[in-house]
Amino acid sequence: MKRSGLTLIGLPLALVLASGAFAKLPPPSDEAKAKAAEAAAKAAWSGKRAAFETCQAQERVAARYFAEMKQAGKEARPPLPTPACEDPGPFVAAPPASS
Repeated sequence: MKRSGLTLIGLPLALVLASGAFAKLPPPSDEAKAKAAEAAAKAAWSGKRAAFETCQAQERVAARYFAEMKQAGKEARPPLPTPACEDPGPFVAAPPASS
C-alpha cells in the first residue's frame, strides 16, 4: 500500500518537474550565429590542416623507406601515385557582416 501511494504522488510530481525540459529555447542572436559560423569554419580548417600535416608525414616516411631500401640494395616496388599535399594556409576569420 505504501508503494502505490508513493507512485501516485511521485509520478505526477516527476511529470511536472520534467515539463521544464520541453520548454522552447529562444532563437540565437546574430552574434551567437556568427560565433557558431566562425567556430564551424575554424573546425573545417583544422581538419584540412591535420590532413595536410598527415600527408607531409606520410611523404617523409615513404621517402625515407625508399632511401633505406636503395641503400640496403633491395628492390622496392615503385610508389603509388598520390595527390600532392595541399596547404590550407593560415586560418582567416571571415569579416563580420555589416547590417
